[in-house]
Amino acid sequence: MKPKVICKIAIDILMTLGLFFLMGYQFWGDAAHEWAGAGMFLLFILHHILNRQWHQNLFRGRFTSSRILLLALDLLLFLAMLGMMVSGIMLSNHVFDFLHLHGGMSFARILHMAASYWGFVLMALHLGLHWGIFMGLARKAFKWRRSSRVRKILLPVFGAGIAIYGLTVFFRRDLLTYMLVRTQFVFLDFGEPVPLFYLDYLAMMGTFIFLAYYVSRLLRTLSGKRDNKKKS
Repeated sequence: MKPKVICKIAIDILMTLGLFFLMGYQFWGDAAHEWAGAGMFLLFILHHILNRQWHQNLFRGRFTSSRILLLALDLLLFLAMLGMMVSGIMLSNHVFDFLHLHGGMSFARILHMAASYWGFVLMALHLGLHWGIFMGLARKAFKWRRSSRVRKILLPVFGAGIAIYGLTVFFRRDLLTYMLVRTQFVFLDFGEPVPLFYLDYLAMMGTFIFLAYYVSRLLRTLSGKRDNKKKS
C-alpha cells in the first residue's frame, strides 16, 4: 500500500475517533474538548490537501445519481465542519482565548450544537458511501474470499442488527431535536457509563453507514441497468 494511501486512511481514522471523543464532552471537560476540536480542524485541512485531486476533478466526468449524492453529502459535511470550527473558535475559553472574541455567544452555542450533531450524522453517511473501499482493504488484509457465502449472509445481517439498534438509540437520545434546533440546550448525563455512551454512538454511526452503503449500491445498480438499456 502506498504511503499516501496509508496517510489518508490514518487521517480518516483519527478524524472518526476525534469526532467520537468530541461527542462525549461531558466526560472530558472543556479544555480537552477544545484541544481535540483544534486537532480535528488540522486533520480536516490535511484531509482536503491529500484529496486535492478530488477537488480538481469535481466538475469533470459524468454526474451519475450516486456521484450527485456523494457531492451533496460532501458539501453538507463541509458546511457542518465549518460551522463547528467557527462556532468552536467563538466559544473558546482556552485554545483560541487569545483572540478575545466575546460577541454572538448565544448564536455560537446554537450553531455549535446543530453543526456537531449534523456533522456526526453526515460523517457517518460519508463513511458509508466509501464503505466499499474499507471492505476491499479488509478483504486484502484478512485474505477473505470474495465468493464466501457465509460472509455475504452474515455481514449484512450483522450490519442490519447494528443499524436497527442504532436507529432506536438515535430517537432515544433525541438527536433529531438537536439537529433541528428544537431546543437551545443539550441534555448531558454526567453520570452515564462511558462505555455505554460510546457503544450507543458507535451503533448510531453504524446505522448511517449501513444506510449510505446500501443506498449507494442500489443507485449504482439502477444506473448500470439504465446504461445497459441505452446500449441495447
